[in-house]
Amino acid sequence: IARLMVRQAMEDFGTVKIVTPSELDPDGLVLTVAVIGAPTVISEKVPAGPEFTGVVNALASYLGKKPVAIMPIEVGGMNTLIPLAVAAELGLPVIDADSMRRAFPQIEMTVFTLAGIPASPMSVADEKGNVMVFETTDNQMAEKLARSAVMQLGLANGISCYSMTVRQVAEAGIQGSMSYCVELGKRLMAVQRGEAGSFDEFLKFAEAKIYFSGKIIDLDRRTTDGFAKGTVVIEHMTDPNRTMHVEIQNELLIATEDGKPIITTPDLICILDYENAQPITTETLAYGQRVNVIGLPCAPEWHQPGMLDLVGPKAFGYDMPYVKMGGAN
Repeated sequence: IARLMVRQAMEDFGTVKIVTPSELDPDGLVLTVAVIGAPTVISEKVPAGPEFTGVVNALASYLGKKPVAIMPIEVGGMNTLIPLAVAAELGLPVIDADSMRRAFPQIEMTVFTLAGIPASPMSVADEKGNVMVFETTDNQMAEKLARSAVMQLGLANGISCYSMTVRQVAEAGIQGSMSYCVELGKRLMAVQRGEAGSFDEFLKFAEAKIYFSGKIIDLDRRTTDGFAKGTVVIEHMTDPNRTMHVEIQNELLIATEDGKPIITTPDLICILDYENAQPITTETLAYGQRVNVIGLPCAPEWHQPGMLDLVGPKAFGYDMPYVKMGGAN
């Protein structure tokens, strides 16, 4: 869906330049844009498009400034591409950076929060023209208010938050996130084409590892509290006595085997189709799928004071330690 939005926007308005912060005025305003809601709803309630330019324009109007660039708040799923479509329509560049180098389900879960940058003022909009802009006392309250709003607006909405200067992006953002996605995607496409040695090259580039291969034998997935939550159970491909449980809250957060944490947030869990290496997102998981469960380390920028309180297992209610990729805590 997002790919089609980008193609249409570029056909209508022209191509988009990807830039680094050093190419822009350090005092210039940067605005983010993303879809907020639950993936299970978004897959059925297709975003219309106006809500994304709507939130950017609303926040710019509220701030009384014109942005010099758009930036993805996260490079995960649609939110990697939606900024490109918005930037094309507004005639702006996109900064090659983000706040996660992955996706997290809650607004406050960014390196910007660790840097003390507020998520508000922020704007939320739906496809019907309902737009709201509000300020909050902290980023946790920003998540609560935005989540309450989108539950009333249909759980598939546009959001713009973390307005900041180019200088702040350079100092606090995760640089090169979009370029990283491009390079990772090239290597994954080589795997999908069946090129010799491509899977090893993909794993090497991502510093990743296959932790489990098996078949989905149980799936509990529900939309509650504004999120897609649940558990997927995977039986090992060759040893039926081994099972892996993967916990979901919009994203894949925790992977355990026999109750032992194997991969934990903020490190990444990715599920690929066993046969063709196509990524399987939370909303497309299904009983009987044969899959590889892959772990990737989080961006190094996450490893700073406050990380585990903000995005570690206990931040999501899981009473277990963070298991850093490689085995050390």
